[in-house]
Amino acid sequence: MSAIAYLNFDGIAEQVIEFYSEALNANEVKKVKFKDFPQDPDYPLPDNELKMIMESLIEFAGGKIMMSDILPSMKMVTGELVKGNNVLISLVIDDKQKLKEYFTNLSVGGNVMMPLSNTPWSSCFGMLVDKFGVTWKFNSDADIFLDKVISNKK
Repeated sequence: MSAIAYLNFDGIAEQVIEFYSEALNANEVKKVKFKDFPQDPDYPLPDNELKMIMESLIEFAGGKIMMSDILPSMKMVTGELVKGNNVLISLVIDDKQKLKEYFTNLSVGGNVMMPLSNTPWSSCFGMLVDKFGVTWKFNSDADIFLDKVISNKK
């Protein structure tokens, strides 16, 4: 079993899927819209909500990200979508060229918080917020750093 980052959006999930699929060279993209399911005649969704993403999955370089839209008609249940720093995606990839490619691609229209650089904890580390407000961490050596610090504590 693996943990997968899951992102919710406010009606823009389709745009995000397209951008991330291209930026991360996705090898597989799956998406289902609300219109793909039979509607309850007593509670039909409005046309704008039928076009929204109910569930999606992007697979790339051994990683996965899932996304969906929060329906305006469901906000009384889910609450309002709030962009924040409580969720981020961390890409830990040994291949520094691939890491740099993803960093460059995802920074388009976004804000680089820390350029890729050599740090005490990684030979290639950086952070950015993409144009959709999602924070990304890039790290080429997370496992090596963790193992080293843990073994030194023993």
